[in-house]
Amino acid sequence: MRKLAAVSLTALALAACNSSEDTPAVAMAGAEDCAAIDVSVLGVEGASTNWVEATEELPAFCEVSATLSPAEGSTIGVVYRLPEAWNGKLLGLGGGGWAGNITLQSASDGLSKGYATMQTDGGNAGTDVWNNSWVAERPESATDFSHRAIHEMTVAGKALANAHYGQAHQRAYFQGCSTGGRMALMEAQRYPTDYDAIIAGAPVYTLQVQTSAVFRNQTFAANGGAGGFTPEDLQLVQTSVLALCDAADGLADGIVNDPASCSWEPASLQCEGAKDASCLSSGQVTAMQAAYDGRRASDGSWMMHPMRRGGEAGWAFFVGTDGTGNDPTGGGGLANLFPLFFGENNRVKLGNFNDANYLGVRGSDFAEMYEAKNADLSEFFANGGRLMLWHGESDPGPSPVGSNEYAEAVMSGNPAAASQFRYFTLPGVGHCAGGPGADMVDYVAAMDDWVESGTAPERLIGSKLDGSITRPHCAWPNVARFEGEGDANDPDSWSCVPRT
Repeated sequence: MRKLAAVSLTALALAACNSSEDTPAVAMAGAEDCAAIDVSVLGVEGASTNWVEATEELPAFCEVSATLSPAEGSTIGVVYRLPEAWNGKLLGLGGGGWAGNITLQSASDGLSKGYATMQTDGGNAGTDVWNNSWVAERPESATDFSHRAIHEMTVAGKALANAHYGQAHQRAYFQGCSTGGRMALMEAQRYPTDYDAIIAGAPVYTLQVQTSAVFRNQTFAANGGAGGFTPEDLQLVQTSVLALCDAADGLADGIVNDPASCSWEPASLQCEGAKDASCLSSGQVTAMQAAYDGRRASDGSWMMHPMRRGGEAGWAFFVGTDGTGNDPTGGGGLANLFPLFFGENNRVKLGNFNDANYLGVRGSDFAEMYEAKNADLSEFFANGGRLMLWHGESDPGPSPVGSNEYAEAVMSGNPAAASQFRYFTLPGVGHCAGGPGADMVDYVAAMDDWVESGTAPERLIGSKLDGSITRPHCAWPNVARFEGEGDANDPDSWSCVPRT
């Protein structure tokens, strides 16, 4: 279970490990300064400080831990890591699943670049990312996790860093993926002056992500599991999809750059006779087509987001594709929240969850507090804020369709978005990382370049951790196309062109 969640919790630390930033240090603070730091600026008692010596991987830093309590019943655990040589900038970091994230691993990239990092447990000290029963049990913790924890962490962190180094910070950035991506969007929407720039990856920004998981599981479990897939069946589908659509971008490399334009249909693999390893049963064809199509609720919204073609072999990571109706996430943790939505004695189960239940979830007080769906970012942009949104095209958790729709809403509703907002889709990339695509991107360096230069990026360069591929990722609505000549791992061999 925790291995499953590791992608969303560690992707930030991995995403930029193959690059660096040459920002000069502007302030120094050593072990004596750490011991003498004025933790009273946090507004709490009992904060602890710890000096951590430099290693081959990380600089020396002062670690400050505390619990913030902005309201009775609120317990927001925070950890600040203040490098000895500070570049004058702050980096807030988000969590994953139904948990915050205070790990050194996630802070390591920022620390290595000289950023003072800020992290929180989100108001719940547990680290099991799918155990969210506390949301229904502790209202103040639910508020903290929904939006208050990151804000309080940020306000206190700014004061702490400024006191420690004896000067005000120059910039404040936030980076998060998955739940961290939702936290990122929430900051731009609810607290538009907290950060100068925000990076939101694969955001779980509405409860449609959880309802999509539930309805996908039902789809593959329908008719007694007739639509269930083995890993070999999923690979069969992906191989067939790639055979038709992989080379549409000018290069057959195992990656579909624009899945939305891929016309492959499951019926092309339907068995003429008995099911065998070379074909799909009629039940499997029906389930796969439904997964691609998605499902609309009676109010017209997506209650099951469509899934993308080209990454089917990785779907079981988040979806109950085996036909049992169960997935490794328990419907994204939605069942634990049923008492919150439907009362303690409700009879709603994952297997009978329906349109009316979906509407109840989306119309709940919790959804109003938790969802980061507001596309009006006028105040954030007016404050000079920049927002970078990105999503892997092969994500089997939150669908890129949701991010596409949010990006389109931001661009159509905010004139400033033309220069202060960029959205990137990453072909062949799973949830926050993984998949055959070029999933390692130095988002922080790209954002810092954008802020300092004033020029918004039109593409990001991604690679694999093992160095096997390098690819450009184009700003929406463009997509990368190989020119047919030169080294495919040279970004200059690719152009950003309009989607078909």
